[in-house]
Amino acid sequence: MTLSMYQASVPAFQRTLKALDAILDKAAANAQERNFDPAILVSARLAPDMYPLARQVQMASDHAKGCPARLAGVDVPSFADTEKDLPELKARIAKTLDFIGTLTPAQIDGSEDRPISLNAGKRVLSFTGQNYLVFFALPNFYFHVTTAYAILRHNGVPIGKLDFMGAAQGAP
Repeated sequence: MTLSMYQASVPAFQRTLKALDAILDKAAANAQERNFDPAILVSARLAPDMYPLARQVQMASDHAKGCPARLAGVDVPSFADTEKDLPELKARIAKTLDFIGTLTPAQIDGSEDRPISLNAGKRVLSFTGQNYLVFFALPNFYFHVTTAYAILRHNGVPIGKLDFMGAAQGAP
């Protein structure tokens, strides 16, 4: 059995976004337990030249909604990057999940050779659908989710690999 473009994208984004959402719940609970403002976590960074948690979640969301939309040949929804707290970040994740949940295998499967072009500053990046998914969208998505996880872990939120992985193996 082959792995379809839909199977390689939407379920992976869904599972990991749900895990990120649960991690944000743990961050909120930990801030309450330790009696500090969770906004500290939202603005936390791993290094001065890296984006804070809020931007990491926004960028993970952008890749999770942008990739399947482009593969399906539909408009990518635009979300303002205005989230300032954990509930707003969770709402963004929910909006992303809602959107990608509307996309069907019929819209995405067969997009391996679909031309995908992205503006990156003054450059235009061009891919086939499969190369975009495998070598650009998924690595970028996982980078930003991993960095969000690392920011929270670095700040004492008691999360581990199973939190990052999400649902039990084999379950979306």
